[in-house]
Amino acid sequence: MSVDGETAQDEVETDESGWEVDPDDEWGVAVITTVGRQLRLRREAAGLRAGEFGKAIGYGEDLVYKVEGGRRIPRQDYLVRADDFLGADGLIAATWEDVKKVRYPKKVRELGKLEGKAVEIGVYEGNSVHGLLQTPEHARTLFRAAQPPYSPDDVERMVAARMARRSVFERTPSPTLSFVLEEGVLRRPIGGTMAWRQQLEHLLEMGRLHNVVLQVMPMNCETHSGLDGRIELLKFPDGTAVGRSDGAFNGRPTSELKHLRILELRYGTIRAEALSPGKSLTFIEQLLGET
Repeated sequence: MSVDGETAQDEVETDESGWEVDPDDEWGVAVITTVGRQLRLRREAAGLRAGEFGKAIGYGEDLVYKVEGGRRIPRQDYLVRADDFLGADGLIAATWEDVKKVRYPKKVRELGKLEGKAVEIGVYEGNSVHGLLQTPEHARTLFRAAQPPYSPDDVERMVAARMARRSVFERTPSPTLSFVLEEGVLRRPIGGTMAWRQQLEHLLEMGRLHNVVLQVMPMNCETHSGLDGRIELLKFPDGTAVGRSDGAFNGRPTSELKHLRILELRYGTIRAEALSPGKSLTFIEQLLGET
């Protein structure tokens, strides 16, 4: 799923157009600093002040200074407008190929890279719908509920990053994905009735994909091996794997064979105790009919 496109605005943009650069993201800082320097040199070569340039391309002066100083990540529209106005023949617009690789937080990029390489992904989630299965509004509601609160700008950045990870469903060849969600997760109307209906409909859509297995752990299951937290398993083409569980190995990712065997055992047991894929989809359909 592409989230690269940006809608052009007719009015002058506010200072919030674009995302702040994480100072701890060394690669991201290097990319954005380099792009900003190129923009500043071209603007100065054209004999333009920052305010004049910003007005010409529809953005504020403060934003121009932040982009050129490597402190804010420019959006694609900003680069395209700058390219057109400065007559850069596509050279500025082409920097989007580098910028888009660092526009999301470092941890999200690393997770997306792993998911992008995996041939098999298995997830048990007991507290919320897994990120790969969330709708934009569901994700937005969760981020807005965080404490301490995120800024509106950060919320939208994280929503976009989460939606970009869904490209894993569009890969060829298709990876095998399996999810087990707790029944209680499906009953919580995150974002209100309409948003929750959309989320349930999306789960049904995902659960019917040929490479996705979606199961529900019923609340009448008294106990199972996932009650101490989320379990995630990713397997790669070369036979290696990485796994993580909230309740094991200090919650840290692990590639040790003995640890992976434990996680696979737990996940296999959870899947065996959950509703079958067919019954799980029927349950979600029934739940949707009740909302």
